[in-house]
Amino acid sequence: MNILITGTSKGIGRYLSEYYLELGHNVIGYSRSNPDIKHAKYQHYSGDIRNEKQIKEMICELRDKTIIDILINNAGIASMNHFLLTPTETARQIIEVNYLGTFSMCREMARPLRHSKNGRIINFTSVAVPLNLEGESAYIASKAAIESLTRTLAKELSPITVNATGPVPTKTDLIAGVPESKINNIISKQAIPCYGDMKDISNVIDFLIKPESDFITGQIIYLGGIY
Repeated sequence: MNILITGTSKGIGRYLSEYYLELGHNVIGYSRSNPDIKHAKYQHYSGDIRNEKQIKEMICELRDKTIIDILINNAGIASMNHFLLTPTETARQIIEVNYLGTFSMCREMARPLRHSKNGRIINFTSVAVPLNLEGESAYIASKAAIESLTRTLAKELSPITVNATGPVPTKTDLIAGVPESKINNIISKQAIPCYGDMKDISNVIDFLIKPESDFITGQIIYLGGIY
């Protein structure tokens, strides 16, 4: 399969790129910086997920030479501040990257994905949404918007399936600056109280992109026993 993954420069995005390359898939990465992945089946486009023009140019080029089967919208940012201390510009950036970036990628990829026999879109939310975590109001709003988008697109883009997964705290740069007490508080609310692993995330995605999962759409799957 041909898989397009956003936010491949580090963290979950880089892991997923290398994981699917090892499985023999062709991977197209999209991020602001090049992850320097050396693999014959890896192709990289440098661009900002907020830049609609760059997204359109990339997809136009891809459409002329290959059929994309899977879109994984992994790119995202976070910022922890009390609501009263969160600048509007910070909230705007989070919404632009997390929600509008996902929105633009889904919209521009909708037609190309229809040429695949196995068209799939996987979005990323967070367990912060159902937990209503304090100090993350802008981040939660952006991820809640992605969940709503996922459910709506499942209806509008059928037979392309559109689902989302929400990881628990996983040791990446996204949570590197989060106080340990805050992470422990989140973990304590999980049915399985421990950090998540990269393989837990790829396991959910593997399930959702299987040909046999063509009847599963509009679903939000949280890890760790969060509901």
